[in-house]
Amino acid sequence: MTNRQTHPPPIRRRRPRPSNLAVGVTGGLALALAGTLAAAALSNEEAAARMARNQALVAALELTDLCLFTEARYTRHLTQADLHTPFQDAPFSLDHFPSGSVVPPPPGITRHAPMD
Repeated sequence: MTNRQTHPPPIRRRRPRPSNLAVGVTGGLALALAGTLAAAALSNEEAAARMARNQALVAALELTDLCLFTEARYTRHLTQADLHTPFQDAPFSLDHFPSGSVVPPPPGITRHAPMD
């Protein structure tokens, strides 16, 4: 007999299979989606109450126009802007405000008159 100590074989850690990882991520995302939908359903009553308060405030303050953008005067109130306001610096200047590229032109500009 020898005095050799027998060691257990080394434990090899197996990496998870990619499919197991995909199932875990998909399950986590599904739980997050379910939580988001549940939170939206629970806060629906609160949102309705907030909307009613906002409508009462608008009526009390007699607010008229909605200010969509705060950058330039011709994007603040779209009904009050004239056609040449974006080009006030130079006739061929580009609009340097981001909201100018989001707001479409008024319908009267896009309709073309028939050419004779």
